[in-house]
Amino acid sequence: MADRIKAVYGREILNANGKPTVEAELVTENGIRVSASVPSGTSRGKYEAFELYDGGERFDGYGTRKAAANISGEINGAVRGLEVTEQEQIDQVLCQLDGTPNKARLGGNAILAVSVAVARAGAISQGMPLYRYISQGKRKMRMPNLIATVIAGGVFSNSGMEFEDYMYVFDGFKDFPSQVEALVSLRKTLEKNLRKRYGNFLEDGGALAAPCSSSEEAFSWMLETARQKGYENKVFLGLDVAASELFDSTAGLYELQDGRRKTKEELLDYYVELCEKNPLILIEDGFDQDDWESFAIMRQKLPNIEIVGDDLFVTNYQRLRTGIQEGSANAVLLKINQIGTVSEALRTNDLAVQNGYDVIVSLRSGETGDDFIADLAVGIGARQIKLGSPVRQERNAKYNRLLKISSEIQI
Repeated sequence: MADRIKAVYGREILNANGKPTVEAELVTENGIRVSASVPSGTSRGKYEAFELYDGGERFDGYGTRKAAANISGEINGAVRGLEVTEQEQIDQVLCQLDGTPNKARLGGNAILAVSVAVARAGAISQGMPLYRYISQGKRKMRMPNLIATVIAGGVFSNSGMEFEDYMYVFDGFKDFPSQVEALVSLRKTLEKNLRKRYGNFLEDGGALAAPCSSSEEAFSWMLETARQKGYENKVFLGLDVAASELFDSTAGLYELQDGRRKTKEELLDYYVELCEKNPLILIEDGFDQDDWESFAIMRQKLPNIEIVGDDLFVTNYQRLRTGIQEGSANAVLLKINQIGTVSEALRTNDLAVQNGYDVIVSLRSGETGDDFIADLAVGIGARQIKLGSPVRQERNAKYNRLLKISSEIQI
């Protein structure tokens, strides 16, 4: 039976970093009531959907009352009476209502909150789990493998480490719960090892901001920990460089956090060296977000490595299509707030799958307790999901949702 939107309401809430974000509450004529909240990223590509903030003195300018008011006002008026199962139609209405290329007028944060709430309400109206509703029978569902940041670096960390994320990449486990069990054990043991070596240091979004001397040392600690726990043949290494944050466009050089400056050729040689010395099987955003050519050369030089575009693609269909034409990667990070609607994210996913790209669903640094991306990863059959260390509730909400899904289905 069709169910129509009765109203949507917006409100300002806080994300896990204490920064304002927006939540949408949606009510249908048949009494379904759902909510959805939106994360934000610290490291942001310049082509991402626009996050609307208030400016002024409240929250240092990062209040979200304008975005919340847009939900309760213009957006509410535009979607009222539409059927919640018409996801693409509603997302098109939202984009047309905004009228800008990057959702700058109403705010990508406001639009996404409503889009996700619509998906939730649509699934309930059809009596389906959200992941099956997302699949729609045309996307093959599966439980994703885990990718987890355990050591933090880059420009937003105080560790002094060269690059942004040092990650465990899981493969070869019998099921998803076994991966979670291994990750929790590895994370705790790694912390003990690093604190024994370095004493006290901060955490960054749940990852360990240990002041390792180099990427090689960080990898050495991660591999030693994997050997200690007996996972050396099932746990591999991943690296998120976030190279756009390191790129000096004036000099044409990449400035690593340890002070070294490298040309793009020198940086690629460094990646090759790291892959030769370590079981490094994934490199994310190895070059600046506009350097399609260097990504393509890296893919040619490292044909067996997952070359992942995050800032490069920003979950954008057109940018992914360009990357496919240029041969610039073989995997795409899917972050729904980069693009701003569920339909657009699904369209990008489908293009990636059709062209043999791996899809990695990812959270953001400024997460909320919303667990939508867990259902999204299963529903689209993503190969992997990047969730960070399982030590904070905004991340554990996603882990716990995936554990629940894995107990419901055998995929």
